[in-house]
Amino acid sequence: MMPELGEYAAEVLSAYAASLLLLVALVGLSLRRSRKVRAQLGAVEARRKDAP
Repeated sequence: MMPELGEYAAEVLSAYAASLLLLVALVGLSLRRSRKVRAQLGAVEARRKDAP
């Protein structure tokens, strides 16, 4: 199932690992930012309901 990468196996696999790590980091940062913005939006909506 794994293709033969020859002498460049380490470079190719490290590039795949780095790409995967960057993708996971971007998803994690996006989820964190989403939670923060959602909390801020909830606070704004709560203030709006309390305003006359």
